[in-house]
Amino acid sequence: MFMHWLVLLLIIVTYAAMEFKGIFPKDSVGRYWMGITHYTCGVTVFILMLIRLVLRVINTEPPVVPPLPLWQKRSASFVHILLYVIFIALPLLGVASLFFGQKEWAFFFITMPVSAVKNSLLQHSLKEVHEALANAGYFIIGLHAAAALLHHYVLRDNTLLRMLPGKRAN
Repeated sequence: MFMHWLVLLLIIVTYAAMEFKGIFPKDSVGRYWMGITHYTCGVTVFILMLIRLVLRVINTEPPVVPPLPLWQKRSASFVHILLYVIFIALPLLGVASLFFGQKEWAFFFITMPVSAVKNSLLQHSLKEVHEALANAGYFIIGLHAAAALLHHYVLRDNTLLRMLPGKRAN
């Protein structure tokens, strides 16, 4: 539960940093810090998503009460898989784009390596896929949140309660 909300917070900061970087002039300190924030939070999301994936495999989830129909279980699983794929792939694509574009960046103030040879075509392609996947992320996050609210307010099961701190799932 804690990891879910921490990852969400970091995703919000990562997206916000990219959205707000445009308010700063190119080569400004503000734009630089928006980039560093985006990169650092994005890579942190990647690390936490890998940890979450391991935790999800070794831990059982509390049951949804009343039990979900099979189509809802499958739909929820599909959306969760999409979320994991998106938020593991996005940082990998972003880091690869920076690497092949020879763009210097830092992760928690540690300078990361760049390719010895710049590959602008590959860098551009990786960045395009990264941006398209990030845009799809908005939709999938919205779908995930809408489903949680639907379960809570319309279907009245414990789906959302299972994810709220201090709440009983039953």
